[in-house]
Amino acid sequence: MNGQNRSDVKKGLTVLIVEKQNQRSGKLTEGIVKDILTNSSFHPHGIKVRTEDGIVGRVQEIIK
Repeated sequence: MNGQNRSDVKKGLTVLIVEKQNQRSGKLTEGIVKDILTNSSFHPHGIKVRTEDGIVGRVQEIIK
């Protein structure tokens, strides 16, 4: 699943996110969702989240 729909992203899910400084390279970071920062129900570049490690980025993929 991609992370463009807010309804798909839940606290506690393991996700792959891209941090702001890694958007050009596309380097992904794995983390567990702590907070959902995007208020809209959809975002074309991914819903912005904060992981339990404190990393902020946009969800690229939800790992089942």
